[in-house]
Amino acid sequence: MTRLQQLQRFLLDDPNDPFNLYALALEYQKSDVQKSKALFQKLIAEHPKYIATYYHFGKLLQEMNALKDAQNVFENGIQYAQELNELKALRELRAALQELEEEI
Repeated sequence: MTRLQQLQRFLLDDPNDPFNLYALALEYQKSDVQKSKALFQKLIAEHPKYIATYYHFGKLLQEMNALKDAQNVFENGIQYAQELNELKALRELRAALQELEEEI
């Protein structure tokens, strides 16, 4: 069983665990960025306070040259990180946003 198949199995076994969606989205970044993007979108829609999503989704959008979308993702992540007092994620998201804004 490949890693991708194993992650798909975990998601089937527990579709309400945001980590399963997150891990699958990260794995798809290696082979199918559109599928990864769709999984990140689903993750944000269903689990908006799963903070780790925002950094990786924003970076994916940045790599896809969807810079305004990436900016929105980083900004939303910053808001949730502040709300949840997730200081490490907040620093990482602010740094990513600053880097992106220099690129724009």
